[in-house]
Amino acid sequence: MPHFIAEYSANLEDCIDFQGLFEQVNTFLGGTGIFPLGGIRSRAIRLDQYRVADAKHDYAFVHMTLKVGSGRDLETRQRVATELFSIIEKFFQPLKDQRLLAISFEMTELDPVLNFKSNNIHQFLQGQG
Repeated sequence: MPHFIAEYSANLEDCIDFQGLFEQVNTFLGGTGIFPLGGIRSRAIRLDQYRVADAKHDYAFVHMTLKVGSGRDLETRQRVATELFSIIEKFFQPLKDQRLLAISFEMTELDPVLNFKSNNIHQFLQGQG
């Protein structure tokens, strides 16, 4: 953990450099010292079926979620979420200057009992150092 998920309207397909966004997100999250690098995942999901507002214009949206494991206090989560949203807003500002765009972001904390994981990436990364 954490997992960063960007859901976006299909009319943005050719407008967003998701790898560039993910590089910034992963670098930030890994640099916080709060999350292990081996658990960070970022992905984008294109949504072909959607409607925004009155549908009379070429509205677009990106909704991002950061799912984190449990155990971090609210102040820590709020600090990370606030700083990450600042990165997100800066990344999307040029696109927002060109078109109608709704940007949203939320951080969710996963249940400590009902969250299951299996990962050999952590051991691999430790062996690299």
